[in-house]
Amino acid sequence: MSRASTVGPVSDTSRLTSDLDTFASITESGAGVTRLAYTSLERRAHAIFAERMQSLGCSVHTDAAGNTIAELAPNADDTRPGAVGTGSHLDSVVQGGRFDGIAGVVAAMETARLATKATAARRRPWRFVAFAAEEGARFGQACNGSRMIAGLTTSEDTRRLHDANGVTMHQAMSDVGLHPDDLATDAWESAQWYGFVELHVEQGSVLEDAGIPIGVVDSISGSTRLRVVLDGTASHTGATPMHRRRDALVTAAACVLAGDRIANDSAHHGTRVTVGQLKVFPGAITTIPGHVEFVVDVRDVDSDRQRATVDQLAAAYRDRASADGTEITVEIMADTSPIVLPASVKDHLAAAASESGLRYRLLSSGASHDAQQVNKIVPTGMIFVPSVDGLSHVPDEHTEASDLASGVNVLIAALYRLDADG
Repeated sequence: MSRASTVGPVSDTSRLTSDLDTFASITESGAGVTRLAYTSLERRAHAIFAERMQSLGCSVHTDAAGNTIAELAPNADDTRPGAVGTGSHLDSVVQGGRFDGIAGVVAAMETARLATKATAARRRPWRFVAFAAEEGARFGQACNGSRMIAGLTTSEDTRRLHDANGVTMHQAMSDVGLHPDDLATDAWESAQWYGFVELHVEQGSVLEDAGIPIGVVDSISGSTRLRVVLDGTASHTGATPMHRRRDALVTAAACVLAGDRIANDSAHHGTRVTVGQLKVFPGAITTIPGHVEFVVDVRDVDSDRQRATVDQLAAAYRDRASADGTEITVEIMADTSPIVLPASVKDHLAAAASESGLRYRLLSSGASHDAQQVNKIVPTGMIFVPSVDGLSHVPDEHTEASDLASGVNVLIAALYRLDADG
């Protein structure tokens, strides 16, 4: 008898859909889902998660970072040290979808429900985590809750990071009842953990195009984010001759194109450079832009190339500003290295998929995830489920309930395998 066959009940698609609908209803007005980091909406979503996990018999607490952690105690006599866990995040980007992060939390909820109904023994504590502030949409830096438990973002950092309105992360956390000065005391210890698995929607089209239901992630791209500020001279569009202009937007446009050119050259296969945010001041039809700010996201699976690309971009930006007679400041907002996920967990995920009768393929993740930070504390793996048309971070983001249910079945089988190790 395989380990997977002892798990018991299988995932309920109607329950998964209902839970996704519940979380999707907690949003600002407008298209899609907007539930930003360290807001009352994010905390309301965490409260729903906590209530559900308590109803299943889990002990639940919220740490200083705002992560909600539920624990299901072992039910076997021959217990083993170190918890196994799963989870993802509940915040979103502006006008995002209902699956990014949330699918992994809903999967954790369903996994906990299945575990309480299964006859198979649990020898280790099982932990289910809803991470806070994974998206960088508000403060520029991603994976904040998981970075904090890994000791990578400190209380001092929260006073430096701020949103577009100048509100610091420290203030935002305090405003929703969290305690950012206590972050160090809530950092995770490796000895308390054995393995962690995050389920997530792919956010790409590899699985759907191949007709394969399960992705086993072997690596996660790194990301460096730059804030670029350009200053020229604001003046009248009709009265100022072309040769006398110091147009900050012209410089910015050349910088955007330089990034696209660099990322597409033969030395940067696998590099992605994106400018997703650009602000122009004063923003009047008849005024030459005198001040421009934009944010650059550089991603790569190669750490050296990622940092070299950042240096290359910064040099190209400065050269262009010098040629245009504009002033420039380039600041690193956040920097995370790419990682290779450990074979010890990856092999369990592959075996769990096979035991569940599901085809899988290995693939890398171009997006950052909480798993990337958690892996610094505990061996971590990731399961991807298909994204329809590869869409993500948009209202049209969608994953079929049946595909999510398959992912949950692999997830619980993998947790039982990790639980039985040693």
